[in-house]
Amino acid sequence: MKVLDLGLMPYREAWDSQIQSYEEVAAGGEDVLILVEHPPVFTLGAGFHSENLLLSEADYEARGIEVVRTDRGGDVTYHGPGQLVAYPIFDLTRHGKDLHRWMRDLEEVFLRVAGEYGLEARRFPPHTGVWVGDEKIAAIGVKIKRWISLHGIALNCDNPLEHFDLIVPCGIVGYGVSSLTRLVGSPVTVSDAKAVVTDAFRSVFRAE
Repeated sequence: MKVLDLGLMPYREAWDSQIQSYEEVAAGGEDVLILVEHPPVFTLGAGFHSENLLLSEADYEARGIEVVRTDRGGDVTYHGPGQLVAYPIFDLTRHGKDLHRWMRDLEEVFLRVAGEYGLEARRFPPHTGVWVGDEKIAAIGVKIKRWISLHGIALNCDNPLEHFDLIVPCGIVGYGVSSLTRLVGSPVTVSDAKAVVTDAFRSVFRAE
C-alpha cells in the first residue's frame, strides 16, 4: 500500500489525484491510500436530495464554502480543515471483491482508530459510517469502478462542527455529528490521526 499525503488541497484537485491513482492501480500498481484535508466544501453524492441543503448555493459561497457534485454514493456531507479525509484507491479483487464487505471493512478501520483514542465506537445500521453513541464521527461515501474503489471516508478530528448545522448531514435526521477532539476532551489533530489511520488500514487490509 502506497500512502499519498496531499496536505491541504481543494476538493477538485484531490479528485484529479484520485483519478491518477486509479489509473495506476488499474494498470496493476499497488493500492494507494490518499490522505488529505480540504478547504470548506459541501459534496453532493449520487443519492443527494435538494432539501438537505438548508441554504442556497449562493449563500454557501458567500460563506466561503464550495458546493461540488460528485459521483460517490450517499447524500450531502461537509469537508473542511481539521477533518482527515482518506481516499483508499484499492483493487477490491485483492480484498474480497464484495461491496458490502468493503463498506464494513472501512468501518472497521475507523472503529479501530476510535478505539486507539479510548472511544467505544459502533456501527449504526442501516446507516453507514462510524458512530459514538448517536453522533457520527466518520462518514463514508464510495464508488466502485471496475472493482477499484474511489472516494472514501472522512474522520472528524479537530474541525469546528457548526458547518454541519447548515445541511442535513448524509440526509440523516435526528442524529448529531461529533469529533475526536470533542469526545476525547483534548485536541486530536489531523497530523496526530494520520499515523493511526494508516496503521489501521494496514491492519485491516494486511497491507504492507
